[in-house]
Amino acid sequence: MSRPISLIRKGNVCVPDYTLTSAPPLAGTDITIGGARLTAPADLAVVSIALPLGGEAAAQKAIKTAFGTALPEVGKSAIGKNGARLVRLGRDQAFVLFIHATPDAEAVVAARLKGKAYTTDQTDVWCALEISGPDSRAALERICPLDLHPQAFAVDDAARTSMEHLGTLTIRTGENAYLLMSASSSAGSFLHAVETSIKNIN
Repeated sequence: MSRPISLIRKGNVCVPDYTLTSAPPLAGTDITIGGARLTAPADLAVVSIALPLGGEAAAQKAIKTAFGTALPEVGKSAIGKNGARLVRLGRDQAFVLFIHATPDAEAVVAARLKGKAYTTDQTDVWCALEISGPDSRAALERICPLDLHPQAFAVDDAARTSMEHLGTLTIRTGENAYLLMSASSSAGSFLHAVETSIKNIN
């Protein structure tokens, strides 16, 4: 039997007594199958950084000061202060990924850069999965057209690709670990694709 919704009075109007709490679309995912573990990182913030035309040098200097590491080459990523990861997507574009529980990630990054680069909060646009373990590469190779051999895709390499027709950003974060990012609007399909691939190698 369903429980009736309690109501509270606000002025002359009765309204449902509940609150909404935002959560990433894949929150709580933690699946282990064979030699691969699939998890959704908690509180992962994604902020894009764009280098202004004519102000690239000043922006790169501000980034190095803010995060303790230089902006890497295109197709690479680097770990900076407090575990923040800078991912270079193009000549004038990058992502900064870091753990941040409150919805003010863009303001935090903008304050560190002191107006030297353009910033946009991308957290709600993306969903993320971490796949790790000795079977992780074999699982990804079934659905990812990238050459993931260690000699071709080193630790901290990053590349845009597609998995099961879903646009994906793939970052190799460790010897047998990858961070996968895709559109939050298709999070369920993304999880299904990766999980099914793991099952199919076991």
